[in-house]
Amino acid sequence: MMLTSTTPRSTRTTDPTTDPLTFGVGVRVTAAVMADDYAAILTRALADLDTTGLVVDTGDVSTYVGGAEADLLRHLTDLAQALAATEHHVTLTVHLSRGCPGEVACDLPGGAGPRAGDVPSPRTTGRWAAAEWALYPLADQGTSGVEPDHMRDIYAAIDHARELGTFRGSEHFVTRLEGDVGDVLATAVAGWVLVGRRVQHVTSHLTLSLNSPSHAAVTR
Repeated sequence: MMLTSTTPRSTRTTDPTTDPLTFGVGVRVTAAVMADDYAAILTRALADLDTTGLVVDTGDVSTYVGGAEADLLRHLTDLAQALAATEHHVTLTVHLSRGCPGEVACDLPGGAGPRAGDVPSPRTTGRWAAAEWALYPLADQGTSGVEPDHMRDIYAAIDHARELGTFRGSEHFVTRLEGDVGDVLATAVAGWVLVGRRVQHVTSHLTLSLNSPSHAAVTR
C-alpha cells in the first residue's frame, strides 16, 4: 500500500528519448509493513516524500511513479529510508520499466531507439537491506550494429553490482543483493540504465526486505 499525490504530467518533445515520461521511464512500487496499524505507518512515512519532477498515481495494488531515473532513485531511497526508520519489518516490491510507453505496442514516436543517460549516484542511508533482483533486456532486434544478447547484458549488470559491493550471489531466477538500502536500490537502477543505453525496452524487478527478524544475525 502507498498513499501519495499526483504531480504534473510531462510535455511532449520531438525526440521521445529526451523526455522520460514520453519514453515510458517509471516504476511500480508496493510497500508492505508487518504491523497491525500498517495504514497509519505508511501514511506517516510517506507524508514528507519529495515528488518533485515525478508523476504519482496510486492504485489498489501498487503505485506508479514516472519520471527521470535520478528522480526515481531519489524517491525510492526516500521511501525505503522512511519505512526502515519505523523499525518494523518492511518489504518493498519494485518494478522498473523503460522504453515501452504504449504497454502492449512498444513503438515509440519517431522511431526512437535506446535512451542514453547517466547512472544516478547512490545515497547512503544507514539502513541495511537484503534484496532479490532480476533484470530483463527485452531486445527483439539489434541497434547500431549491436546484436541482441540478453545474457551478455545481464552479466554486465551483475559485474557492475560486484563493483558496487552489493552482489552476494546468484540464486534461482534472481541475484542476491545486500548492503545499505541506498546502494542496493542504486545497483538495480544502475543495471537498468546501463542496459537501457543500447536496449530500448528494459524492465527490472527488485524485492527488498528491511528490518527482518532473520537479519539480526547478519554482520553489518
